[in-house]
Amino acid sequence: MTVTIFSDTKCKLGEGPLWHPERQQLFWFDILAKRLITRLGDTEHYWQFEEHVSAAGWIDHDRLLIASETRLFSFNLVTQVQQTVVALEAKDLRTRSNDGRADPWGGFWIGTMGKQAEAGLGVIYRYYQGMLRPLYRAISISNAICFSPNRKYAYFADTATQTILRQPLSRDDGWPEGDPELWLDLSAEDRYPDGAVVDTEGCVWNAQWGSSRIARYAPDGQFLSAINFPTSQMSCPAFGGDRMQTLYATSAAVGLNDREPQAGQSFACDTPYTGQPEHRVIL
Repeated sequence: MTVTIFSDTKCKLGEGPLWHPERQQLFWFDILAKRLITRLGDTEHYWQFEEHVSAAGWIDHDRLLIASETRLFSFNLVTQVQQTVVALEAKDLRTRSNDGRADPWGGFWIGTMGKQAEAGLGVIYRYYQGMLRPLYRAISISNAICFSPNRKYAYFADTATQTILRQPLSRDDGWPEGDPELWLDLSAEDRYPDGAVVDTEGCVWNAQWGSSRIARYAPDGQFLSAINFPTSQMSCPAFGGDRMQTLYATSAAVGLNDREPQAGQSFACDTPYTGQPEHRVIL
């Protein structure tokens, strides 16, 4: 599998790639630059915001639900109209949003973290049917939020612990049932789980910060394979393309001081595997 450059724009902290199934278009964020990025053909377009933005789900053809450091808001890509949906730690100036993804029931999971990655400042929430509810507290770096195709499980990570947890879900409404279980421990390999996505076979693709790779794991946590990338700080994968078999991936340049020429760029790799279409957020 050959890795190519999808965008040579160097993001300080590239994150949150989202393949919009109706628009057939990839969106991603540079969190530290406070902007949303997309590409159509050979042309890139940017939307600049006044606060950190990090993750999104799609509401309809023209609107995204975007997570920022103070709220979840709908954003019209055509008119640029913003409408607040719910506040998100708006009074805590220490935190911002990080990783997030829509779930199969139309909800949206979003994690927060300290702007300086302070230990334990983050929370993982679920927005569902008009309410934002905290699910897990004392998270340092929220990441790897994704969902199994059989709707049985959510996955999430606290990158600082080098582990990914698996949470059983109610088949009726997607709320957690019982406690999360340790699914993958990467501490022995000294790897740090960042963003993740699940393919149609139920295998988890995890970007591993500092390891220059995205690794694929079977549903039981067994390592299957990895794709190597030309920069170390890989942050999040997303499947897209005509057949949902292209793996897109963001990366980050922050902290590297130009040591890696391709740091912060976004990449693409054609695979023989098929990703799940991103679920629609229902407001």
